[in-house]
Amino acid sequence: MRHLAYCFNLKPHILLVIRKKIKLNAAFFVSENSTYRKKCFICNDGQKSKVVAPKNNLKNTILHTLTHQAQLGKKHLAVLVDPDSITNEQQLVTLCELSNQAAVDFILVGGSLMTNGFFETCIQLIKQHTAIPVVLFPGDVMQVSKQADAILFLSLISGRNPELLIGKHVVSAPMIKKSGIEVIPTGYMLIDGGKTTSVSYMSNTTPIPAQKVSIAACTAMAGEMLGLKVTYMDAGSGAHQPISTQMIGAVRAQVAGPIFIGGGIATPQAAVDA
Repeated sequence: MRHLAYCFNLKPHILLVIRKKIKLNAAFFVSENSTYRKKCFICNDGQKSKVVAPKNNLKNTILHTLTHQAQLGKKHLAVLVDPDSITNEQQLVTLCELSNQAAVDFILVGGSLMTNGFFETCIQLIKQHTAIPVVLFPGDVMQVSKQADAILFLSLISGRNPELLIGKHVVSAPMIKKSGIEVIPTGYMLIDGGKTTSVSYMSNTTPIPAQKVSIAACTAMAGEMLGLKVTYMDAGSGAHQPISTQMIGAVRAQVAGPIFIGGGIATPQAAVDA
């Protein structure tokens, strides 16, 4: 399977096991501390391909890199940072240092709710301590920053809330265009992970049932036909179980673009299975 992303919380030594089992060329330390509430890594079972995203060269954009590497069967490593979960700046600096050591390809920044006003400072600190591209993973129209390199422009295609299909996009589009950052049209699909998650509650939508493989495949297919370039399947932070390999395989068989898989992956075996 090509280009899959995994979200989970692991102890440091477990990553060494994952590296050996699925031939990761970069490991990442993920603390179980709630400060880093939700982490994401994208496995790479090929040679390392560093992502660079000059804004004026189409062939070097993040989307082009993701698509090209997916076509080659290569994958990447990323970290998702929720600014609202950071309790002090040093924790974020440490996270950046660990990401540098692990040769992380992307740092995703975003969350379901922002209450501490740390969003812009979070991106600024990341930029000060690493050259890793920052990709926004917004949970709200206000989570736009010109300091970032790109944004996953999420359309919640698994739900029927019109505000998250197009409504809020209309509001945020002028801000995003003014920022000048790369826009990655992304079909966002919530998958039932066995518990109610923040994103399903905040979005007022029902996730796709875990056993409804055909619905997930058709939803992703429709998203790609509508022009969405990336598919992001998310069981949500703290999910009791990860998205099944059957569902992942069904979606992979129907879409050509990169796929992100997130939520519920808490063991090396779960990562290997996905």
